[in-house]
Amino acid sequence: MNDVMMPDAYGVLTEPATLTIQRLLPGPIDRVWRYLTEGELRRQWLAAGEMEMRVGAAFELVWRNDELTDPPGHRPEGHSAEHRLESRITELDPPRRLSITWGRSGGVTFTLEPAGERVLLTLVHHRLPDRETMLNVSAGWHNHLDVLAAKMAGGQTDPFWDGWLRLKTEYEARLPG
Repeated sequence: MNDVMMPDAYGVLTEPATLTIQRLLPGPIDRVWRYLTEGELRRQWLAAGEMEMRVGAAFELVWRNDELTDPPGHRPEGHSAEHRLESRITELDPPRRLSITWGRSGGVTFTLEPAGERVLLTLVHHRLPDRETMLNVSAGWHNHLDVLAAKMAGGQTDPFWDGWLRLKTEYEARLPG
């Protein structure tokens, strides 16, 4: 047992348009890093896509959220079975820090810190362009990180889409309008 406090599962706005969310994950740090950077492992909790590990490298993330949990739950209207996003690595310090571009926002930074036998993952999603995006992203990251924690611990989570819908409602109440 270590003295690291469990972070709140919910993300918080650390600036008006910046979401910060943390998870304490089973270590070691190199294992968590592989789940962030290796397409086959990342596909299990977020999105597929191979990354060349160098600053400036372009890559594509491919979401198939229906494949993350069994059953997947009911996919909300307006969400396709597959989503793609072109991205680029903007900062790289293996196995501690990875920053990438992210659509119309200011990008995402993942930071890993050893915490005894576990690893503290801090995710910061910068410059979210509007409230609807902020709610979708908050619920999405929260739910995807729950799937990651469960996969790494050998467990399962509730159906992905059911969790996402519940979390989106909760974030509507938690985040300022």
